[in-house]
Amino acid sequence: MQVDDWGATLLGALIDRDPKLSIDPEADRRAWQQSGAMALTGRPDGPALAAPKRLVPGIDWLARATGLAGRVDVLALLGERAACTGFVRAGRASCGGATRLLDAFDGPLALSLPRPTDVALLPALLGTDAIGDPWVALERVLPTRPAAHWVALGALLGLAIAGLDEVGRPTVEQPAVRARIASPAFGPRVDEPVHVLDLSSLWAGPLCAHVLQLHGARVSKAESADRPDGARIGTALFFDLLHSGQESVSLDLRSDAGRAALAARVSESDIVIEASRPRALEQAGINVDQLISSGRTRAWIAITGYGQDRPDRNRTAFGDDAAVAGGLVARDRTGPVFLADAIADLLTGLTAAAAALAALRSGRQWYVDISMARVAAAFADHGESTALDLVDDDDVEPAQPRHR
Repeated sequence: MQVDDWGATLLGALIDRDPKLSIDPEADRRAWQQSGAMALTGRPDGPALAAPKRLVPGIDWLARATGLAGRVDVLALLGERAACTGFVRAGRASCGGATRLLDAFDGPLALSLPRPTDVALLPALLGTDAIGDPWVALERVLPTRPAAHWVALGALLGLAIAGLDEVGRPTVEQPAVRARIASPAFGPRVDEPVHVLDLSSLWAGPLCAHVLQLHGARVSKAESADRPDGARIGTALFFDLLHSGQESVSLDLRSDAGRAALAARVSESDIVIEASRPRALEQAGINVDQLISSGRTRAWIAITGYGQDRPDRNRTAFGDDAAVAGGLVARDRTGPVFLADAIADLLTGLTAAAAALAALRSGRQWYVDISMARVAAAFADHGESTALDLVDDDDVEPAQPRHR
């Protein structure tokens, strides 16, 4: 791919120098209260909490950027998975229960343990074989070292671990989204349907594909035969909300035939969405630049926890710990708690959809690098509000999460 603009900042509203957000505190507060997400935010025995001041206007901006304004209640999407699963707010535990806010020596960090293989790594993290209850062991040992120590060691082991607000606000040098844009090769796409190949899993990537499907795209979901989408083991209702009406295919990417089948599907697709760590694609013998240049692909959307730049390009992340890395949390008088349900997933999925639509309109070929943690950071207040500013009164009754 010939490149004339690597590192171009996409979606200027996601960086501090150009916020373009219209903030109306009272209207934003009412919208948050009715969204269903407020009911998911706060301690289980305490009041539901307000959102950071940039979040609601930021999501309104994304609703317009994705063409969903007036068609879908985008703010209510924050509570859609919880409405399907019955998740409730749990304070320093995520709504799904797999991630917790824990105290290191010098401040909080988030750790996700969604898989048995993650729990099996804890002896190596903590330096002891006697684990017992993993969360009890973590609460006992983590305060003995700084958060940066645990984050560095945990990331090296492959755990999804993050210090609170560790990435800071996005900047021109470290934006939430980068686009590598090739010289003009296409005219603006006007014919339908657009073909989308979704290689991603869980929430962020599939939400991007779902938004494009709402715009009339034909979506094919391709999964690895030995590692299918983990969302399949969750509630079928939520999975179907994102994937209904899509073609589904399983590919053995360890075989030459499977990789050839993937290459053929990429060559026939206008947009490819993937959320694999770069190392996984490289180990599978997948050359992204070669695949893009050999077909008609107009946008390759790459979603990772921390972006494609070294040294964090292969770092693991999920929606809740990525939000903490970006500082996107709620606060009460005691300290930070999780904000809604895996909020970095939803914000990243919408951002990815906005980028894909922009690529189709541009008539150029885009490789889009999206960092979940930095997208979350774009909507965080980064200490601008005090804890007391963010506490709602006990008598505020938020609307419950709902699904379409």
